[in-house]
Amino acid sequence: MKKRLSEKEETLMKIIWRLGKAFAKDVREELPEPKPHINTVATTMRRLADKGFLSYEDFGSTYRYSAAISKKDYTNKFVKPLLTGLFGNSMKNVVSFFAEQEEISLEELKEIVKMIEKMKK
Repeated sequence: MKKRLSEKEETLMKIIWRLGKAFAKDVREELPEPKPHINTVATTMRRLADKGFLSYEDFGSTYRYSAAISKKDYTNKFVKPLLTGLFGNSMKNVVSFFAEQEEISLEELKEIVKMIEKMKK
């Protein structure tokens, strides 16, 4: 687990994190249209297992996958350093960037402040 995942790999991981355990067909069902071929999904999941992001149980001709790394651990190891590096190690700069790009609403900012205040108590 040395590299951050591609966008497609992250999409599959988000589904696995949400479902807990899943077969490739289950993951494919959760994907938006147009859905990739089942072989594409299965191959990507095998690669994620080879990279150490997924573990699996062998059921003969199929595998059931589960996350080998939690979403929180992945975020801390790969996403947080990227964000803090890009924004001078300042979460304030991260939030202000998204606010300036109108990627985050005033209501969402208020929710973030409430969450921080709740964590500090």
